[in-house]
Amino acid sequence: MDIRCRKTRCKFNNCYTCKAKEIGVTKKVICGSFEKDPDKPEIDTTKHLFEEPPKYSPQRDSKTAIITCEAPCLFNKCGKCVSNGITVNAIKEKPYCVSFLEK
Repeated sequence: MDIRCRKTRCKFNNCYTCKAKEIGVTKKVICGSFEKDPDKPEIDTTKHLFEEPPKYSPQRDSKTAIITCEAPCLFNKCGKCVSNGITVNAIKEKPYCVSFLEK
C-alpha cells in the first residue's frame, strides 16, 4: 500500500511518505495521527510544480503500520483500511484522507 501525505509540517512526514507506526482515520475522514512539527516549514509544492519535481521517499510497506478507519468508506472493512493506497491532502488546516470513497 502506498501511504502518502501532503501535510509537510506533520512530524511523521518524510518526503511525502508517512512514517507513523499507526494511522487512524476518523469518522470525519481526517487523519487522527497527524501531529504538527513546529520545526518543519510549510511547503507549497504547487508554486514550483513545473520547475522542479518534489522529492519523494520510497513507498512504504503497509505491513509495518497499523491502519485503522472509522469513516463510512468503501475501503473500511471492520475498522481496517483495505485500500491500495492512502493519500492525506494538505487542504486547508485539516489533514483529509483523499482516498475516501463513500459506501
